[in-house]
Amino acid sequence: MRIHFQLAAAVSLMALSAPAIAHEERAAAASAQASAEAEAVKTYTAEQFYNSTAFGLGSSGGHVFSADGEYVLINSDRSGVFNAYLLPVGGGEPIALTDSTTNAIFASTFFPDDNRIIYGSDGGGDELNHVYLRELDGSVRDLTPGEGHTASFAGWSADGESFYVSSNERNPQAFDIYVYDADDYSRELLFENPGQFFPGDMSDDGRWMVVSRNNSSADSDLFLVDLQGDKTPKLITEHEGNISYGSYGFTRDSSKLIYATNELGEFNQAMTYDLATGETAPYLKADWDVSFVSFSPSGRYRVSGVNADALTEVTLLDQQSGTEVALTGVPEGNLGGIRFSEDESRIAFTLSSDTSPSDIYVADLASGEAMRLTSALNPAIDEDDLVTATIGRFASYDGVEVPGVLYRPHGADAENPVPAIVWVHGGPGGQSRRGYNPAIQHLVNNGYAVYAINNRGSSGYGKTFFHMDDKRHGDADLKDVVASKAYLQGMDWVADDRIAIMGGSYGGYMVAAALAFEPEVFDAGVNIFGVTNWVRTLKSIPAWWGANRIALYDELGDPETDEERLRAISPLFHASNIVKPMLVVQGANDPRVLQVESDELVAAVKANGVPVEYVLFEDEGHGFRKKENRIEASEAYLTFVDEHIGR
Repeated sequence: MRIHFQLAAAVSLMALSAPAIAHEERAAAASAQASAEAEAVKTYTAEQFYNSTAFGLGSSGGHVFSADGEYVLINSDRSGVFNAYLLPVGGGEPIALTDSTTNAIFASTFFPDDNRIIYGSDGGGDELNHVYLRELDGSVRDLTPGEGHTASFAGWSADGESFYVSSNERNPQAFDIYVYDADDYSRELLFENPGQFFPGDMSDDGRWMVVSRNNSSADSDLFLVDLQGDKTPKLITEHEGNISYGSYGFTRDSSKLIYATNELGEFNQAMTYDLATGETAPYLKADWDVSFVSFSPSGRYRVSGVNADALTEVTLLDQQSGTEVALTGVPEGNLGGIRFSEDESRIAFTLSSDTSPSDIYVADLASGEAMRLTSALNPAIDEDDLVTATIGRFASYDGVEVPGVLYRPHGADAENPVPAIVWVHGGPGGQSRRGYNPAIQHLVNNGYAVYAINNRGSSGYGKTFFHMDDKRHGDADLKDVVASKAYLQGMDWVADDRIAIMGGSYGGYMVAAALAFEPEVFDAGVNIFGVTNWVRTLKSIPAWWGANRIALYDELGDPETDEERLRAISPLFHASNIVKPMLVVQGANDPRVLQVESDELVAAVKANGVPVEYVLFEDEGHGFRKKENRIEASEAYLTFVDEHIGR
């Protein structure tokens, strides 16, 4: 645009054609409109964004509607810490069932015939989750007592007389399945895990359980366990080459397993496995990954989701009539978490969008009429001031097309260019997706463009793309991130000399790697609990990741045999190269990325004489669950980028 303007200025105004004049007038009008739009947008603090309320429904394997149909079981941080609540189906304020002020609590299920509940909670983010029972009188008991293990609710028996719990108390590297009596809470060991399996779904008739095993990062298998037989896992996905399999669960009549596989192409498709004959057949196919398949209690309704370009498309099918259920009174957004009442007359679900957090709705299945039960977005925020994302793609350093989620602030144009932030997701193997993110919206609302890159190695774009960074971390993936800067610089509404990088976990690693290995590319970096020393991280992975170790080492490298390469891609050992400012944010209880990872990096960057800031939360783990800590972190992000790349 600047070159065009300079050339036009050298030409006599009399020589300009009418179309050229019209173009200039339109450009001036657009700029004026953008400026007016920017002035009209109100900016908000992190506290205002996080004073929105998070809502979520109980577990998909549990009873979310109360036995009398009057309530749904939800989780919310409305008190500042996640707790369990009853939400009246007819409308009204949530009723607190728990009142934790320290550890987050997440409700799983009602009991089938009364309002006892089961919930999970860990210790300050240490991921050592225990399963708790809340009695009708409000008293609580730990169903999984002890130290050093983690457990989770794993579903109900079809008759409601017992429930299942997964726990690694016997062997830290293996999750066993216990069955609990719903009346006296006595238990017995149902499945003793030999160690290499991940327990999965169970059939409604109580006979079958599916378990999975990782052979490598690109290859996995499914096994069936006959819980009424010898309980030895039986391989049902015999194959050659790299094919991945996963379970979607059993049909309600317990005749078939529905499973995921990428054996037919780039994306996961749904297949069926007949439990009586062993025959397989196609079930559900899409042009993207089929994310999930589930059923109502009788099997009449089928819910399926497809991960279509970072946005989940959900279908609710009435299999009796063969028609999709159309819901009315539901605004455009991302529908998720569908839970059925036992009589299948109603569903509860969540709905969110780029500009609105998840709210909870209930809908009558006969009429399709939906009713909104919550208002998650802080009423002090005008949703029109927030930004709806778009999908942006660019050709990377070697021509591979790389997608990402792009947020353009209101009023940003060629005359009002804004600084930008490249946001890298966690993983490796994660995906930045459409949907509400208060940290991103806070930055965008305060004048920053954000490009949430899905660099090679991200999920959701096919198995070839997913494995392009295997044992090439800090190389192929980093080159994509570096190339995204040029993509942003090609936009006339981006200030091309003020671009930072930001991310958490694996994304935090990418921040540190960018500043250490490409020290002049980005103008600043925000590293949120990022790995800095892969040798130490891979040696210290939590015990309960034991069954995943093979796949993890296959993708990243074995620290016992590949230490030299892992040291070469670890930013800590190259921190002397860092010359650009960095903010580091860490949870002291993080079991995945230990605090020492951040401590040592901060010390090394300080030794360079480079500006570095450190925010440490003593009561958080891998991700921040307390509202006050999320507010503090988000304010720190904004203050830091304001100082180093400006608005």
